[in-house]
Amino acid sequence: MGDFNMARYLGRWYEAERYFALFEFAGKCVSANYSAADDGRFLIVNRQTSSLTGIRSTIEGEVRLVGRSDESKLSVKFPSLPVSLAAPYWVLDTDYENYSVVWSCSNFGLFSTRNAWILTRARTPTLPVMERAYAAVDRNGISRAFFIRTDQKNCPAHY
Repeated sequence: MGDFNMARYLGRWYEAERYFALFEFAGKCVSANYSAADDGRFLIVNRQTSSLTGIRSTIEGEVRLVGRSDESKLSVKFPSLPVSLAAPYWVLDTDYENYSVVWSCSNFGLFSTRNAWILTRARTPTLPVMERAYAAVDRNGISRAFFIRTDQKNCPAHY
């Protein structure tokens, strides 16, 4: 995505759909909140509730711009994880107010991982918002077949 504006991207996003990821296994009420730190860094707080146990979890990380400041290529790092890797986080398309389509791909020698997310500003997005997100998914050649809808029902208000 060209002309990306990180300042407009800040704030709360709710996960509408995702590719399967082990770190989100059985996660519901998934949200991400992006903010700017006083020292110029960008921070992320991810929250989710386990649909198996009901336990709520939070993880805090740092977001860095990769390349030019107007490019939507970011990297996300969660220092509290046992292996602190910076994962690619590319915003393929967003209108900043309703939806965002994100892609991540990492190669680890013999295997690789591919992740995709559709994020929305509303916990329960409207059909027109999802249609715009799906159009962005299609334009970028991402398969819709692997998306799993995220359960956003009966979630804590602050999530």
